[in-house]
Amino acid sequence: AGMNDRARTTYRARRMGFIFQVYNLLPVLNAVENVELPLLVADVRPKEARERATAALAQVGLESWARHRPAELSGGQRQRVTIARALVNEPALVWADEPTGSLDSSTAAEIMGLLRSLNERTGLTVVTVTHDPGIGAQSDRIIRMRDGRIVTGEGDGVEAVSTSAMAPEPRLAAV
Repeated sequence: AGMNDRARTTYRARRMGFIFQVYNLLPVLNAVENVELPLLVADVRPKEARERATAALAQVGLESWARHRPAELSGGQRQRVTIARALVNEPALVWADEPTGSLDSSTAAEIMGLLRSLNERTGLTVVTVTHDPGIGAQSDRIIRMRDGRIVTGEGDGVEAVSTSAMAPEPRLAAV
């Protein structure tokens, strides 16, 4: 509550990752530059930021696309750049809005496997907004919402939401 804008920005850059449904990649930067951006905001040295960004792209299978700008990438590749950017700072918490929405089923399964593995190995908490029941089925905790209110039980068109970020144990959660 007492943090100024700069302190909040630094905190988010160091402790949180964000996977946006619409990517939010800067078109003038290539993939590796987009991925290293949160590290530079968090005052990581440029050489280390580049090394970590390159490793994060490799983690999502895009190391050979590091020098390509977003306009040169497919939707699925852009989404994987966004995921690499969210994970590059080794956050404690990732907020993910439809993280697999632009991916084919095979790549989506790989990405969910990566997030699950990070959850198990590092305690990463993933809070996900999704309409995909397959994503929800892989989650440890689900809270369903309808019309902006938390509801219980099953139903058509219900979005899943999680409060696992506040749970005492790390969770992979559907939001």
